[in-house]
Amino acid sequence: MKKTAIIMLVIVAIFAMVGCTTKVAEENKSIGIIQYVEHVALDSAREGFIKALSDKGFVDGENITIDVQNAQADQSNLSTISDRFVSNKVDLVLAIATPAAQSIAGKTTEIPIIGTAITDFVAAKLVDSNEAPGGNVTGTTDMNPIKEQIDLLKQLVPDVETVGVIYTSSEDNSVVQAKIAKEAIEAMGLQYTEVTVTNSNDVQQAAQSLVEKCDAMYLPTDNVLASAMPVIYGVTVESKTPVICGESGMVENGGLATLGINYYDLGYQAGLMGVKILKGEANPAEMPIESAAEFDFAINGTVANEIGLEIPEELQEYIIEQ
Repeated sequence: MKKTAIIMLVIVAIFAMVGCTTKVAEENKSIGIIQYVEHVALDSAREGFIKALSDKGFVDGENITIDVQNAQADQSNLSTISDRFVSNKVDLVLAIATPAAQSIAGKTTEIPIIGTAITDFVAAKLVDSNEAPGGNVTGTTDMNPIKEQIDLLKQLVPDVETVGVIYTSSEDNSVVQAKIAKEAIEAMGLQYTEVTVTNSNDVQQAAQSLVEKCDAMYLPTDNVLASAMPVIYGVTVESKTPVICGESGMVENGGLATLGINYYDLGYQAGLMGVKILKGEANPAEMPIESAAEFDFAINGTVANEIGLEIPEELQEYIIEQ
């Protein structure tokens, strides 16, 4: 009897140990973050995502491992990073910006992917629809209130006649935004003109060409332009051309103003979606694409002074000094 009891206790102990091991294995998740390029908006989205995980109990180095990789706007780097995450069989991927999401989505249909800082998931062929993604990709869109941004341009520059737009021709999100901007600009009875770029090396020449053709400029949330804002600032401050941007990080780096997305909040929102997936409470196929809940004004007071523009009294509370 004693021998039988001892055997039973050993068996129970073994099962308990196995149970603990299984629990630890379940809790320790690996998360890959693939970021297209480094600039304020995308960095903020990444930080917001990680903070949301932490707030919900998923802490890097404790019960999750986060592998952050930046492709530096290089397609081959995106491919290499994507292959690495698939090979490592990470439990979840955060893809920051459209090219990053397209890269990792092209490598796996099994690993759940949360995308953020992506303007149009459908146009980028990442999901079947915003309401029912249908695959392994979901996330948060950074679609701007473009019409309202053009309204802001008109409010700040009442005498504007021609609006110039620069965007990257290879970025699906930029093409979509430029089309919407064109419609909004022309609907206000203004002239529209545009110049496209393929990479950051084109930006200075494009900006110099455009300021000769327009009274004000509109820049969508474009990764190439966001990373090249100091170059655009150098051109537009000299020509005294007001620049309305798609997001506040671009304003901080030399644009005039925006009514745009808070990318930290957008990343945080994506992080909350990621938490549901990590907990097994939801899967990407059935998680609708989420939009930003609020938009923020931001006006660069230094740039306004440099180009000789007076900010209306009703907008002065949104001035940030640089």
